[in-house]
Amino acid sequence: MTVKSIKRAVFLDRDGTISPDKFGYIKDPELYHLYPETPRALRIFSELGYLIFIVTNQSGIARGYLNLDQLSQVHQKMQKLIADAGVQINGIYFAPHHQDGIVQPYNIQHEDRKPGIGMFKQARADFCFDPCQSFMIGDRSTDIGFAQNAKIKSILLLTGNGEEEFQQLISSSAEYKPDFICENILTAAEMIKRFYP
Repeated sequence: MTVKSIKRAVFLDRDGTISPDKFGYIKDPELYHLYPETPRALRIFSELGYLIFIVTNQSGIARGYLNLDQLSQVHQKMQKLIADAGVQINGIYFAPHHQDGIVQPYNIQHEDRKPGIGMFKQARADFCFDPCQSFMIGDRSTDIGFAQNAKIKSILLLTGNGEEEFQQLISSSAEYKPDFICENILTAAEMIKRFYP
């Protein structure tokens, strides 16, 4: 197997990374849309041959703000928008758990919830790829922790909660340190294209 034939993966957070995080726990698919720069970024990842995974904490399930059917409808809308951009994502993984939730059986601490790596392990079980050549891109410290725990490279975006996370980095109070910091998902994709083609 040649180096070029080894699959690589890019793990993407959802809210604040590929789509705005301004509606809280979205349960109406009509409210869901992508950032304008997301389609181009996803096409870059696809053209480079990266497997594309969405990994998202969805504690709103455990908290009772939405149910699995509503989340599924939102993800169907997301997949349609991504398909309309000419890209196929390889997997959507979500963690419905939170230990302070009220809905059983999701009101527990669980490895699937980032920075835990249950979703990473599931992706590795479903697909073959090289973690050493893979990335996690997100706007929260939990995304960076996910990357560090999974031993993949991390990119913090300044969209979503990224500005707040960046301020914590400056003050040295951040628990996790990203490998790279980018303005948005497109600048992250362009950086990967330039340095990790």
